[in-house]
Amino acid sequence: MRSALPRTLLLTAAAALLLPAPGAAAAAPAAGPTVGVQGSAASACVDTALSIRSSTVPTLGTSGSVTVLDDTTGAVADRIDLADPASYRRTVGGAVNADGSPHEFSYAPITLDGDTAAVHLHHQLAYGHRYTVTVDAGVLSTLTAPLSRTFRTRAHAPTGRSLTVSADGRGDFCTVQGAIDAVPTGSSRPYTVEVRPGSYTELDWVPTGKNHLTVQGTGPDPAATTIQYTNNNTLNSAHAVGICPRQLIPGHDDSNCWRASFNVEADDFTLRDLTLHNTTPYGGSQAEAFRGNGDRIALDRVRLLSYQDTLRLQGRGFVTRSYIEGDVDFTWGFGAVLIQDSEIRSLHAGYVTQVRNDAGHPGYVFLRDRLTAAAGVADGSVYLGRIDPTVYPHSQAVFIDTAIGPQIAPTGWLLNNADCTAGADLQFWEYGSTDLTGRPLDTGSRLACSQQLTAAQAALWSDPATVLSGWNPTRHG
Repeated sequence: MRSALPRTLLLTAAAALLLPAPGAAAAAPAAGPTVGVQGSAASACVDTALSIRSSTVPTLGTSGSVTVLDDTTGAVADRIDLADPASYRRTVGGAVNADGSPHEFSYAPITLDGDTAAVHLHHQLAYGHRYTVTVDAGVLSTLTAPLSRTFRTRAHAPTGRSLTVSADGRGDFCTVQGAIDAVPTGSSRPYTVEVRPGSYTELDWVPTGKNHLTVQGTGPDPAATTIQYTNNNTLNSAHAVGICPRQLIPGHDDSNCWRASFNVEADDFTLRDLTLHNTTPYGGSQAEAFRGNGDRIALDRVRLLSYQDTLRLQGRGFVTRSYIEGDVDFTWGFGAVLIQDSEIRSLHAGYVTQVRNDAGHPGYVFLRDRLTAAAGVADGSVYLGRIDPTVYPHSQAVFIDTAIGPQIAPTGWLLNNADCTAGADLQFWEYGSTDLTGRPLDTGSRLACSQQLTAAQAALWSDPATVLSGWNPTRHG
């Protein structure tokens, strides 16, 4: 899959990098490679990605640098050296390791999309400064001589508690992370980040303390606004690059916390009306599209796309009117979670859930959802969930009034390394299951230690306050 910024997000200019003001007619590209910024040469985003457009499709070199000089101070603001592996690491969103040191993620500083290369800097630039970017010959196969261009960032940071993100430079920021970084830590007042339609290639991190934040797309179609990134356990394993900082539930280590494409450590977070896509290819490794390690996280009208481990929630979480796709354990975590009125789509044979709650916390409850499958997924090749009951004996996965496709195995659940003699405390529960046409489903072959609920029990576990220990997000619309 392509991991570069889509071409619609990248602006180019002629030799002097004089980009037109928003709404003005664009100048014709120069014959050779050109450099662009998001925004205009006189008012670029401080979180801009630089773009290099060539007349032919380039390949990425193995040496040479992209250097950004701060002409206002005379200092080097950033440098990416293709021959230096240290150039392929960066901090994101103030993420820290357990010892408080800044966490550095492995990342791709230059990505290709057709004839355009996107240069992702290590950090934001300063407001109101003039910069000169120099690209060495050899950084791209199409560069036979250095390029040098100048631009100025916009004068001031935005004010107010509503921030806009637009990839064409017409918002307050050009990246979602840029807007997240502008939200003050420790504020008790709500902030909103409005993301305008488009595709945004970035790794995002909402740190602890940025509570009461809403990130939302614009318009009724969540597919119109996509935040995408390739991140996974191979690129950023906790065992290789740092210990995770926060145990939301004492005794439950949030291991492998660095591999998701969108991460939330804050409480009272809301995401709505957009798509998160972890673009790790099929067969890559564990790769969450959304990882929530905060309490009271709400996802409304979102699309979550990945394969293994798509959605991970560690605290109380609420998902409604959404679409989640994946294959192996693609809804999972320690959290108490209610997923309602949503489509859960299996892309291959696998497992819908792996729920790791303990005896003191509820697990995952699915209410009025549809379990569907992609074309080619064999009947009976997907399980509602799997767990090792010798490790997680209190795992709870509940399906109430769920429409279930033929991909789900008749036995429903799978136990790893054990049988039902070790599953006395499991809560694999079900009520009112139908097929996708609404006909009652035959559940007579379900796992022996699973249970069909009574109507009264199903009503109890359909109540958000029961699942979420007193928190009822449906009261707020």
